[in-house]
Amino acid sequence: MKPFGRLVLAICAVLIGATALVAAPAQAAPAQPENYNFFGGIPYELQHPGGSLPGSNDFRCKPTAAHPRPVVLVHGTGGARTTNWGAYVPMLKNRGYCVFALTYGALPSMPWPLTAVGGMDRIEVSAGQLQKFVARVLAATGAKTVDIIGHSQGTYMPEYYVKYLGGADKVTNYVSLAPLWKGTGSVSPSMNQLGRLLGDVPMPMCIGCGGMLPGSSMNKKIWRGGSPYVKGVHYTNIMTRYDELVVPYTAGFVPGRRGESVDNIVVQDSCAQDYSDHLAIAGSRRAAYLALNALDPAHPVTVPCEFVPPFTGQS
Repeated sequence: MKPFGRLVLAICAVLIGATALVAAPAQAAPAQPENYNFFGGIPYELQHPGGSLPGSNDFRCKPTAAHPRPVVLVHGTGGARTTNWGAYVPMLKNRGYCVFALTYGALPSMPWPLTAVGGMDRIEVSAGQLQKFVARVLAATGAKTVDIIGHSQGTYMPEYYVKYLGGADKVTNYVSLAPLWKGTGSVSPSMNQLGRLLGDVPMPMCIGCGGMLPGSSMNKKIWRGGSPYVKGVHYTNIMTRYDELVVPYTAGFVPGRRGESVDNIVVQDSCAQDYSDHLAIAGSRRAAYLALNALDPAHPVTVPCEFVPPFTGQS
């Protein structure tokens, strides 16, 4: 073949290849690896101090018709947007949700790693940070409301935002892992007295932790009107009998009154193999799938009954 002929063939080959590239459908983004372990997010925080887990806090994300509301993850005492949510960010992102997570209540003027130890400030201060974060999420995504998934203090603090900072018309679903509506230690008269005496006293490091005691002024604010709930928001409380920090675990088992939309779920009621404790419930596939169903009850996933060890959750 003459050189000119070879050149023509080469050009044709390049054009055909380029056309194939243009015509080929875009490849889907690779799935985020799912790791159902409470400590699954810690390695990322260690490698990327102050960062966000892959798949979260993408303010370019636009909700879809299937999942029209962004999900805001609210960590517990001592947690952060990375360390508390290693199981939830990839699970939600892989299913098409816009996922956001904040670190709230980290004490100011502290160096890392203390900046990754949230939930330390007064609940009112933390709720104000949540208010600003939700406003930013709604502005970026164009959504009208968000869904909240919280763990521990993250089940309690957001209600201050809902009741006092304008969150009632900005939250549709409010999912709580290890909730403490009545305050931890709520069966003990002495704990109620302690809450009344010390609930507003700043504790070392955890300035606002007294607000989670029964009888504290904060607990009374959460229960304003005789209920911790607000009409128009759907609440799902997911609890474990083996909770060693919310004592008793039924502090989070509060039925709704007329006009209030509330589901109470104790994970052992449907699976005796589930030994989740306070930490493990945020690293359990079972609890996570229950949360998925609370976000989208019209398209439920099958919730597995499988062994869930305490402390870590599944691996």
